[in-house]
Amino acid sequence: MFSAALAFRVLASLVPLTLLGLGLLGAFGLEDVWRDSIGPAIRERVTRPVYSGIDSTVERIFEENAAGLIVFGSLLALWHISRGMRIVMKALNVVHDQKETRPWPRLLLVDVTLALVVGTCVIGAIVLVVTVPRLAHGLLRVPLHAVAWLSAALLLALAIGIVVRYAPVQRPEASWASAGSALVVVTWLLMSLLFGWWAGSVADYKNAVGTLTAFLLLTTYVLTSTTIFLAGAQLDELARKGGRR
Repeated sequence: MFSAALAFRVLASLVPLTLLGLGLLGAFGLEDVWRDSIGPAIRERVTRPVYSGIDSTVERIFEENAAGLIVFGSLLALWHISRGMRIVMKALNVVHDQKETRPWPRLLLVDVTLALVVGTCVIGAIVLVVTVPRLAHGLLRVPLHAVAWLSAALLLALAIGIVVRYAPVQRPEASWASAGSALVVVTWLLMSLLFGWWAGSVADYKNAVGTLTAFLLLTTYVLTSTTIFLAGAQLDELARKGGRR
């Protein structure tokens, strides 16, 4: 139940996060990331009219003032992520056999703060993976790819560690928020690489079957990710209880 509810919030946040990402690209003068990398990859997988509509919309975003879009995307993404954090708080309370006793002002403060931390880390991880390898060409791109993915993994581990420690009513010992977090990060990175390879190299969005398959795999990817996150939290709790014996 918690996994499905959390996956829904993740899927809902993808739209404002996409708008926010495009707004940030335009604000920082990184339009070539779309024109040279993201756009061409999409153009090869969709029909010409579909890509024309997408590209026209993105270019219009770049041409207009991005401040309003950034604010709108940030607030909408913050709303969905904070709702997701509330679900995580309930799930972790169940994992730790705790009853929610915090007053609603504190709950609001905690889920908004966690949403800001998680959102910042996720956006930072995506920016690193997308932009860092573009800083060099040739053989240097390989080590830069490794640095980008390693840095992204560290950001995600930081976000997961903070959530696992501060979301429940009672904070678990920091030493036990490690094995599950490592499981989540490693599994997520492997799934992201596999899904990214499939979405960019195999998927065909030019027909209804291909589009439906892509949507189903995206949903499966998100649901699996949330399930693994909660499983990692449960693993940490089992390790904590085992260490007390």
